[in-house]
Amino acid sequence: MRLKDKVAIVTGAGAGIGRGIAERFAAEGAAVVLAEVDPSTGESAARAIQGGGGKALFIATDVSSETQVQAMVEKTLSRYGKIDVLCNNAAVLFFREETRAHELKNEIWERTLAVNLRGYWLTSKYVIPSMLRQKSGSIIFVASPTGIFGFTNLTAYSTSKGGVLGLMRAMAVDYAPEHIRVNAIIPGTIDTPMNAVELSDPAMRSRYAEIAPARRLGTPQDLGGVAVFLASEDSDYCVGGIFTVDGGLTAV
Repeated sequence: MRLKDKVAIVTGAGAGIGRGIAERFAAEGAAVVLAEVDPSTGESAARAIQGGGGKALFIATDVSSETQVQAMVEKTLSRYGKIDVLCNNAAVLFFREETRAHELKNEIWERTLAVNLRGYWLTSKYVIPSMLRQKSGSIIFVASPTGIFGFTNLTAYSTSKGGVLGLMRAMAVDYAPEHIRVNAIIPGTIDTPMNAVELSDPAMRSRYAEIAPARRLGTPQDLGGVAVFLASEDSDYCVGGIFTVDGGLTAV
């Protein structure tokens, strides 16, 4: 098992990509902390991992809240004594409310940035000191093609994901000397609850599958292999990298 004896935090681990990564980490031997805002999905995911023989701890966490993030990290350290991996994944997408910049409501902008960008910074801020003490660690950012290319009517979400890549690069160069690796995964269109509204339209679902050269939607499990690679020592020389798992979407 490639992550045996490691301790990993995965934010937004109750469903979708986060749950898929958490389950794969556990299958590879890691003790996984599921930092999730929704108790029902967080507890369900933890029970599923435990039922399969893995180690999992659910901690209710709103990643936009500094006090909750700090408490989550302290509970993790109290339980396990260290943190080897942080996977920043928790995000929100208000698909029906997203629009062009001049039409966007302030509260949609602020909540999106609070979770999708501030949340990545806060969790990193409170995890990094423990990694500095042990002189090792891996931080994985789940980003998005919207942070690289222009997508219509996704102003707040695209801005947040562009910021995620900027934060990743800044942290990568700052912490590489202390042997803390920071990298990003860019998924394509993944069949998850976050995308459920958009993908509920059969025509839209078909369109998203067709625009990727792989001619299908992605699944949360598709990201597991890359996430394990980045969490393990196999990626020891990977710093500031962007790893696409998008069926070729960003290659065309």
